Amino acid sequence: MEPVLIAVIAGCEIGFWIVLAAGLAARYPLRLRRTGAALLICVPLVDLVLLAATAIDLRGGATAGTGHGLAAAYLGYSVAFGHSVVRWADERFAHRFAGGPPPRGRPAYGAARTRYEWREFGKAALATAIACGILLAMIVLVDDPARTGALTAWLGRLGVVLAIWAIWPVSHTLWPAKPKERADRAPRE
Repeated sequence: MEPVLIAVIAGCEIGFWIVLAAGLAARYPLRLRRTGAALLICVPLVDLVLLAATAIDLRGGATAGTGHGLAAAYLGYSVAFGHSVVRWADERFAHRFAGGPPPRGRPAYGAARTRYEWREFGKAALATAIACGILLAMIVLVDDPARTGALTAWLGRLGVVLAIWAIWPVSHTLWPAKPKERADRAPRE
């Protein structure tokens, strides 16, 4: 069922954006606040669909493969970053359709940028922990090392992703970005 599981992952990603867009469209352009809120509350249900599909596949005797590891990684990152993505989209919809303030961007330099990078790394660490927890739960659920070798390999992959991600906050801590010199200023003589 590996290709089917990968299709379910793709469908869940598409479903996430459709439910999010529908919720925000109901909330702002259509001015249906309760309907919008109900749709936005349904966004995490997409993750439950993927979790159920993965568990059913493994309980049905499937040998874990790339799709199962990818499902765990998707779930971990979706849980850790989902709220941020919803807030990001909400700010843009509120600005565009409801006269809200301009969306906040990430800080460009200084201590604020360093804090931002560490906060994002914290989310990535949480995502990795959730994904690894799901992988370990799947390994225990299957209870057959011959069928879960691919899941064990994903633990290492997720560790590598997190290690690479650490480059950004560490580099911003050691070498914080500074404000750029404005081009319209005349150089001093």
